[in-house]
Amino acid sequence: MVYRIIGSIAVGIGLLALVSGPASAQDPQVKKEPIQQTSATSGAEMYKTYCAACHGKSGRGDGPAAAELKVPPTDLTLLAKNNGGKYPEDKVAATLRFGAKAPAHGTPDMPTWGPLFRSLKQGDDSMVNLRISNLVKYIKTLQEQ
Repeated sequence: MVYRIIGSIAVGIGLLALVSGPASAQDPQVKKEPIQQTSATSGAEMYKTYCAACHGKSGRGDGPAAAELKVPPTDLTLLAKNNGGKYPEDKVAATLRFGAKAPAHGTPDMPTWGPLFRSLKQGDDSMVNLRISNLVKYIKTLQEQ
């Protein structure tokens, strides 16, 4: 039940950035939305739905919600370069599953996707593992060569 509440409340920043309410075009706001169902087998679809609002379509940290965050999103294209040329697959998976504990993220703006993915299938850990694995593999394709 806690995961369902988290899924309904906490996801928004990573999902969708919209100009909302009476705010002017110069005063954009990040709108929080409930997590949306996507294909667990498509890393690209999950990235577009869950990550691109902050990290940008190409993963450079330039998504439409990026400007509203306290700390700029990580440039995902530099993960391998910043780790001695090796893509840190385990670290990316742990960040998705357990949240960002690294100072580079600085704030809890990035949702913890493990519990949120679990809320989509009411606690099915095999689906959570599949989602995280496919998302990690997709982010690997974004690496600079």
